[in-house]
Amino acid sequence: MKTLIHKIYLTLVLLVAAIGVVRAQGPSANVSGSLLDEQGKPMMYATASLLNAQDSTIVKGAISNEQGVYSFDHIKQGRYVIKATTVGYQKAVSQPITVASNGSVTVPELKMQPSAHSLNGVNVTAAKPLVERKIDRTVVNVANSPLAAGNSAMDILERAPGVSVDKDDNISLKGKQGVTVMINDKLTYLTAAQLATLLRSTDGNTIESIEIITNPSAKYDAAGNSGIINIKLKKNKQTGTNGSLTAGTAYGAYWKDNETLQLNHKEGNLNVFGTFSHNDNKRLQNIDIKRIITDTTGKQTYFNQFSPLISNNHNNSYRFGVDYDLSSKNTIGFVINGYFDQEDDSNDNRTYIGKNFSTVDSSLRTVTGIHQTYNNFAVNLNDIYKIDTAGQQISADLDYSRFRNNSNAQYVTDFYLADGSLQHPQAFLGNLTPSNIDIHTAKVDYAKPLTKSVKLEAGFKYSDVKTDNNLQQTTVQGAQDTSVNHFVYDEKITAGYLNLNKQFKNTSIQAGLRAEYTQSNAVGDSMNVVQRIPRNYLNFFPSVFINHTINDKNEFSLSYSRRIDRPQYDNLNPFTYHLDPYTYQKGNPYLRPQYTNNFEFNYTYNKSITLTLGYSRTTDVITEVPGTDPATKIAFVTQQNLQVQNNYSANLYAPYTITKWWEGNLNATAFYLGFKSDNLEGSNLDKGQTAYQVRATETFTPLAGYKLEVTGNYQSALTYGLFYVKPQYSVDAGISHSFANKKANIKLSTSDIFNTRRNDVTSNYGSNDLDIRQKRESRVTRLTFTYNFGSTKIRAREHQSGADDLNGRVKANN
Repeated sequence: MKTLIHKIYLTLVLLVAAIGVVRAQGPSANVSGSLLDEQGKPMMYATASLLNAQDSTIVKGAISNEQGVYSFDHIKQGRYVIKATTVGYQKAVSQPITVASNGSVTVPELKMQPSAHSLNGVNVTAAKPLVERKIDRTVVNVANSPLAAGNSAMDILERAPGVSVDKDDNISLKGKQGVTVMINDKLTYLTAAQLATLLRSTDGNTIESIEIITNPSAKYDAAGNSGIINIKLKKNKQTGTNGSLTAGTAYGAYWKDNETLQLNHKEGNLNVFGTFSHNDNKRLQNIDIKRIITDTTGKQTYFNQFSPLISNNHNNSYRFGVDYDLSSKNTIGFVINGYFDQEDDSNDNRTYIGKNFSTVDSSLRTVTGIHQTYNNFAVNLNDIYKIDTAGQQISADLDYSRFRNNSNAQYVTDFYLADGSLQHPQAFLGNLTPSNIDIHTAKVDYAKPLTKSVKLEAGFKYSDVKTDNNLQQTTVQGAQDTSVNHFVYDEKITAGYLNLNKQFKNTSIQAGLRAEYTQSNAVGDSMNVVQRIPRNYLNFFPSVFINHTINDKNEFSLSYSRRIDRPQYDNLNPFTYHLDPYTYQKGNPYLRPQYTNNFEFNYTYNKSITLTLGYSRTTDVITEVPGTDPATKIAFVTQQNLQVQNNYSANLYAPYTITKWWEGNLNATAFYLGFKSDNLEGSNLDKGQTAYQVRATETFTPLAGYKLEVTGNYQSALTYGLFYVKPQYSVDAGISHSFANKKANIKLSTSDIFNTRRNDVTSNYGSNDLDIRQKRESRVTRLTFTYNFGSTKIRAREHQSGADDLNGRVKANN
């Protein structure tokens, strides 16, 4: 692998040199300038056109950046003028300029004046496709989709291209686990279970888009071997005071409701925003598990388990923030967000034990009641300073987030003989699990254009995460026994990165290097037996990206990056957590981080159809491994490091338009996922399988103000570690209608119309022989009403804060 990486870098160096030689041929110059609004502030995202002074024909076009700067490269000798246009402003035209030879020409600043025609009371909207494929990411635009109405962030994420969620809420991308989830470009730092709870309590109406980044650059944290999913929340783009009120109801197995109030005020240099959301979600899932246990003599015992699980969630979340422009160069802001949630779970579990699945020798019934509370408070301070108009800037963020979670679980088990009589006294198991998480982060990012075509980015980040779990377990079966298990995990990561981007005529190359130094200390205290596992390690994560435009319709890119996945905090907790007398789960404090090398090739035709080929190799793969004790017949689940995972993938994204009122897109992924590990439970593991995922979305706009979406999903069977995952498929549909001058909108949608979506897995390896069949409440019909009120005056310039509004801290659940 190292030899391969060295060859790639050597090839890149030679390619850069070759492109530089080609670029040196022929006299040309760079032309640049800046655009200002009526207040002298940078005019962002305006259109700048380079016109021939003699006949006003367009030579080139460009979009001004966040500093209002535009640039044209490789301009031949001659006389030109610059024309600037944008919505809500009069066009501005420069005096003629002369390009004489090689070098740079700076055009005097152009100031743009507001148009005499007011845009008050007019909503300016640009229709975006549900799914967009950009050069380095796939963007799902959920803001105006009928399928987003009334759904949670988790519901929306499950329907994103290439994304799947398993029975334990682990998120996979193109078949690979190890996805890093960010909110507004900020890490969540939480476990899969904690993250799943947050995503289920986040109202989909607050989401603007979901970005799927399969090969991130060195600027991003190195965590996430299969990529990053970045959830972008909505941001106010209108001046004055405005807001929206959303109310919805839904029905699946039970009734549900959701309400959200958003308020914004933007005037001059001040932007104030706030959101409060509430939802009640009672849901059902049925889990049936069949297990065959073979003891040391070869005798088999059959377990047949039925578990109807009812969860009743009451979620409340809030978000408040302020952005303020101290000057045209400096913006400061803060965001406060959090939630206070409650969940009550009940389960009536019945397990039948016998010589085969049709013969019952004994049985047990476990009635479970779990009460959980989750509380979070987070604050973010951010500052961005634009040093000059050429694009040099520095930004800083300080974050603190606190989670306080409690779980009180009670399990009461009755044991029965084959004739239904009680076998022995009742057993009681109680788990009291308070959990505290404190997160401190600080980061600084710096960007500087070294020349018109070379840009340097650098940054520093420090994070300190401390988790404190105290499991108090009480068992009563005749005599009472109480055990206390205290687990504290502290992880500090110091990171820095460098990115260098070089723009040529038709090619851009970016090379980056990120370094992360990790210091962790896990301390477990179980019945006065203390176990300490300290670790310190330094890792380097290189990344390389090459983008080349062949012509107007053809472009391609190559990329490489190295990634890391550290063990989740709860997977390091060594204590045993009993679910019933025959089932428990246990952490593994000796888990090691897993490392991945990702390679990707991307081809785009006509700026719409894309083909992506990828390969990744992961070592020390962190994988869930089931096990069985033949003597006691008790089943358990833990985490282990497997040696190698190889992944080959191909993705095709093709949007199309059939008529002016009917358009759609096809997203198809094929991948091979293979695992190898020596001496795993007494055998050598070598498992792999080719699988595919297909998602087709059709969008209809037959009448003004109406929008209909239908989406079909299919995922074939696949192998992940020791598990065989059976096929999944579903169809979703939704319709929306806008009225009252587009201020009001009503949406009706149904997910999994035919109620076909299941999550069934099997495992047959070593002493394991189990079949898990899980059916969640997937068919849900939702009715959602949204009303927008207040000012709808559009400003052409929107000043983004350095932190992009939200800390991105997420919901906790242990």
